[in-house]
Amino acid sequence: MASSKRQSAWSESIPVKEQIHIIGRLFHYAAPYKWYFYFSVFFAIAVSVVNILLPRIIQTFMDSHLVVGHPDFKVMWFFAGLYFFGMIMKAIMQFAQTYLYEMGAEYMLENTRRQLFSKLHRLGMRYFDQTPSGSILSRLTNDTMAFSNFWALFSSLVVTISAMISSFIAMLLADTTIALWLLIFMPFLAVTVWYYQRYSTRVYRRMRERLSLLNAKLAEGITGISVIQQFRQEKRVNHEFNDTNDQYFNTRRAMIRINSLLLNPIINLFYALGSVLVLGMFGVRGLHGYVAAGVIYAFVTYLDNFYNPMSNMMDRLSDFQDGVVAGSRVLRIMDDQTMEPQQHSVEGATIAQGKIEFRHVTFAYDGQNPVLHDISFVAEPGQTIALVGETGSGKTSIINILMRFYEFGSGEILIDDRDIRDYTIKELREKMGLVLQEPFMFYGTVSSNIRMFNEHITDEEVRRAAHFVQADQFIEALPDQYEARVIERGASYSSGQRQLISFARTLVTDPKILILDEATANIDTETEQVIQKGLAKLQEGRTTIAIAHRLSTIQNADLILVLEKGRIVERGTNDELLKKRGYYYDMIKLQNSAHLD
Repeated sequence: MASSKRQSAWSESIPVKEQIHIIGRLFHYAAPYKWYFYFSVFFAIAVSVVNILLPRIIQTFMDSHLVVGHPDFKVMWFFAGLYFFGMIMKAIMQFAQTYLYEMGAEYMLENTRRQLFSKLHRLGMRYFDQTPSGSILSRLTNDTMAFSNFWALFSSLVVTISAMISSFIAMLLADTTIALWLLIFMPFLAVTVWYYQRYSTRVYRRMRERLSLLNAKLAEGITGISVIQQFRQEKRVNHEFNDTNDQYFNTRRAMIRINSLLLNPIINLFYALGSVLVLGMFGVRGLHGYVAAGVIYAFVTYLDNFYNPMSNMMDRLSDFQDGVVAGSRVLRIMDDQTMEPQQHSVEGATIAQGKIEFRHVTFAYDGQNPVLHDISFVAEPGQTIALVGETGSGKTSIINILMRFYEFGSGEILIDDRDIRDYTIKELREKMGLVLQEPFMFYGTVSSNIRMFNEHITDEEVRRAAHFVQADQFIEALPDQYEARVIERGASYSSGQRQLISFARTLVTDPKILILDEATANIDTETEQVIQKGLAKLQEGRTTIAIAHRLSTIQNADLILVLEKGRIVERGTNDELLKKRGYYYDMIKLQNSAHLD
């Protein structure tokens, strides 16, 4: 039901008032490059003036010199040279007008895409939880390019208005009666433009949404290719992709159909009717008197100058409608208020000890259904706090709000007895090291992935960190060692090797607080035993919050918190919890029995 409502909403056209508002917003992004557009408008007006003068040159030559007999060669060369000079000046001004406008549009595109990318990195994690990555990618690439193209309409609009006004004035001067008769076609032309604008907006909205869905399907199909092949889902995935692709094709076909009917053909029809009217009226006059050939030539040329730019502008209307729809989608990201948690940082607030305290904290991802209830605990500097519990018990949620990926609800989170909001995000990121279950590797080298492209970290510090977590053993066995290439997501390295690089990446920043989100879950038992000693040293002098996948790895923790459905149901050391024979005892027993099996 919700899906159908969303689809019906997207099938509606954008009201004219909203389109004007979107255009006004988009002009804001063009403001820094306004002089490109101003000079472009100047040259467009200059071209329209030259278009008036060129037919007058031919008209004067025909009516004043050619019809009287044998024109003087000097006169012929004079008019030929004058016309050629006018064409050269027109070509130069057309180049300047097009170049300046296109460059202004390109600078605007580059600026907008940079701002959009920056905005995406300021959005809170909740936005990315709710929005497919393919849809985001579509808005950052396809949509920004589309609404850049629609700026070309304004260039055509300036050219068209200048050409229509100048050509109509020229026709009035040449023959007022015939020029006024040509206005009979204007209401029909206005209705055509109105209908195209109304219908095409609806088509383009559907097309953009389906393109976004198509990109989402592509991203999912490429990212999950190994799982798709493993579970033989190729047929299902191909079927879903084909359905989405067909829907996109159908909207493209509808767009082509309306463009083919209402753009060039309709303008050419009006031009043909105008030519018939002009030649017919001059023909009737010729039956009863003399009509100068030069006047007919000039009038037909002005008529051509009147309709040709309009044809180009109608062609651009498709880009315009596409750009307005794309612009509305981009602006929706710009206006999104799902911002990352805000800090009210206090000057000079630094994390020196690493003490962590939760006081009656509640949290809900959607703001309505809490996943954490009344969470309270204290981690003294240098202590290790382990979080255990079933999937969905709230372990990762505690990490998420501690890292300030999400804003918590009621309660307090303190670091060194100070509200976590008192610290800058920079201070929190520098003093808190996070190791995830699935580490992300960037294109580059092993060294760049350890230092995370921070050139202030020396090669010696990189090697020291790798040695500390036992990563140097496999790195130095690589052909290029620390300069070995890392491809997308580190696919050429094993899960254990990627995790060791992630450990070194965290250690090299020397954090005060260490957060391990099931960090050894993807490491084999032998590798885990190798790095446990390194982890023990890594945790020395640091406060550690660890989500435990293997309960055997947290038996030496200073405090173990057992969570169930977002609540702490047990707390204590390993020995204390075993004596209680409660949830923790049952988990240990179950895991040991599974291990024995």
